[in-house]
Amino acid sequence: MKSNDYIEHLKEKILSGDNISEDEAYSLAEMLPDASQSIRDAAAEITAALCPRTFDSCSIVNARSGLCSENCKWCAQSKHHNTGCETYDMINHDECMAAARDNKSKGVRRFSLVASGRAVKGKALKSMCSLLREAKDETGIFTCASLGLLDHDDLQQLWDAGVRRYHCNLETAPSHFAKLCTTHTIEDKIKTINAAKEIGFEVCSGGIIGMGENRRQRVEFALKLREVAPHSIPINILSPIPGTPLEAQEAISEDDILDTIALFRFIHPRTQLRFAGGRKRLSRNAQLTALKTGINGGVVGDLLTTLGSTIAEDKNLVDEAGYKF
Repeated sequence: MKSNDYIEHLKEKILSGDNISEDEAYSLAEMLPDASQSIRDAAAEITAALCPRTFDSCSIVNARSGLCSENCKWCAQSKHHNTGCETYDMINHDECMAAARDNKSKGVRRFSLVASGRAVKGKALKSMCSLLREAKDETGIFTCASLGLLDHDDLQQLWDAGVRRYHCNLETAPSHFAKLCTTHTIEDKIKTINAAKEIGFEVCSGGIIGMGENRRQRVEFALKLREVAPHSIPINILSPIPGTPLEAQEAISEDDILDTIALFRFIHPRTQLRFAGGRKRLSRNAQLTALKTGINGGVVGDLLTTLGSTIAEDKNLVDEAGYKF
């Protein structure tokens, strides 16, 4: 079967309600870069047919920064790296509430507290729960949390505080993870995700592309996420940070990024694919192409340790792409 016919066959299979197989996903990736445009066009048709036209926006606040015990090679907040990252134990209450009000007033749908460290426990967790409860009660914004490798009891506290979505990235393909982090495993992450799902949380789980993985490993990563079945998949693009072991990592091209988004849409035809860190180095045209190809959600505003974009800029971009913010 010719490549265009094969791509059309897989697209129609998805539109009829079936998932492509693992072998089909890998076969699709092997057609790149020669069939890039055909794969992107087909992914755009899948997105238009199966995904809502309302853009799912989320704002994240760095609620505890730096001095993380984990040795993730990409991260500015690890105590194993010398990055000059700002450190603090807990976000100021007034600052947190001001951020929640501001995001709600600008039409952002979700508000999430994100904290450094293997896991937020004890008094710190209770403080996070209090902030999230107050933000939800006062503004009505949907609240989310990303507080590390929590267990069932920890997660139950967040649920009782009104949080309904929990974030825990797998980060990369299982075959690549141990090259980037040795202080915890993907299995540790999946244990937390499963505990969250048992309670009733929606799950947000994705990762970072451009950390030295190959195209086949990006498919492996997407397929592992399909086993997890998250509601939302944030796709970060590595921003090499001075002082981290990945500071000299060669940046992946815009074409690689757009092809990866297209592959993710084939493998996750109905899941929110969320723009996250690193997207600002894409041209505006590439960002618009990504929104057409598969991206239908995003982390908006400033990010954790790298500058994002303003909410007004994101609104304009989303509107131009034909989504409702």
